[in-house]
Amino acid sequence: MHINGGTPRAKKSLLHRMDLMYSALLNTSAPLRDIEAISLKARYLASVTNQKNTGCRTLRASLVASVGLGFMAGAAHAQSSVTLYGVVDSGMVYTNNQKGGSAIQAESGEEQGTRWGLIGSEDLGGGTKTIFKLENGYNIESGTLLQGGRIFGRNAYVGITNPHFGTLTMGRQYNASQDVLEPLQLAGTSALSQFATHPFDTDDIDNTFRSNNTVKYATPIYAGWQGSGMYGFSNQSGFTQDRTYSLGLRYAKGPLQMGAAYVRLDNPTVDTGGAITTDNYYRFLTDIAHQQIMGVGGLYTLGNSTFGLLYTTTLFQLKTPGDSQRYTNYDASYRYAITPALRFAIGETYTLVHIAPSATNAGRHYLQTTTGLQYFLSKATDVYVNFAYQKASGNTVAEIQGAPNPSSTNSQFISLVGLRHRF
Repeated sequence: MHINGGTPRAKKSLLHRMDLMYSALLNTSAPLRDIEAISLKARYLASVTNQKNTGCRTLRASLVASVGLGFMAGAAHAQSSVTLYGVVDSGMVYTNNQKGGSAIQAESGEEQGTRWGLIGSEDLGGGTKTIFKLENGYNIESGTLLQGGRIFGRNAYVGITNPHFGTLTMGRQYNASQDVLEPLQLAGTSALSQFATHPFDTDDIDNTFRSNNTVKYATPIYAGWQGSGMYGFSNQSGFTQDRTYSLGLRYAKGPLQMGAAYVRLDNPTVDTGGAITTDNYYRFLTDIAHQQIMGVGGLYTLGNSTFGLLYTTTLFQLKTPGDSQRYTNYDASYRYAITPALRFAIGETYTLVHIAPSATNAGRHYLQTTTGLQYFLSKATDVYVNFAYQKASGNTVAEIQGAPNPSSTNSQFISLVGLRHRF
């Protein structure tokens, strides 16, 4: 059918239909299936129209088709999103005693681990979304991968979320101590670095290990309360070999935040394919049969001030019957927003160690004071200064968590200045 070969009434009817299709596409609320049908019909009409005699009408038909395809692409794009993000953090660290000598060193990720990642979602309708997160950790000073050289060693998961039913995710993830207790700890404020966490990171607040092969569920938030549970599979026939599970409960409403967590590891690091692998675990202690972490804490904000308390206890049961080590941490913090751009924080941590069977160092302890300032140059960039001093009991060697090396005496001092940028 050609316009120049038809009757005037046929020409008028065809052009009128093209006008109606053009108007329909201007209504952005049209369903995707209707837009697609209109676009396909418009492309057909454009193909059968004599371009020489119809001129601007042919242009309109082509425009209808193009706009329709554009709407379809836009509608498809609106249903999903992927965001690239990251943190770049570098600092200079002075330590007064590292195995007997002082040192000045360039260190990566002291305030916040240097990383880049991808986070995305797809709208499935009815409030349900598919979500995923892939997060890489690296050393900015050397450019090398962290977390045992994994491409996405910090986080790697995919899942489903719905505001009425909660969130279910699967992959390499954080346990309840990291999710719930870390924000409540002294180093949870961005004004302070990892040096403010507890000795040896026995409660995993400084992310010594992450959990593989996990399935995690978080409930919707009800009146400020949210619960979570996670199970990490051993991926072996021995069901209890190299597995982990954890439970968490938190509350956040108004000026009050609270949280409690329980984490259990059974026979960690016995296999490279298990929930906890050798390159992703403690080095200060070996032959661990079971690890159990429990903690509870809270924050309360009053004006520009925030007060925090945290208690954690970690029990390591060793493979030799009757041998165990318990690390108990008490944490008190104060944070103050001097201005919107300038923040101050100070805190005290006390760590008590009990070793069984009883030994000469069975009751050793560590007392540490950490303080710092953070100044935001912009919403994405800040500079920070930290100071930490630790005193250990008796002949126990001091070792601030995150320090490049332990002291040769029972005391250690660290100062830090750094720059962080987020994108």
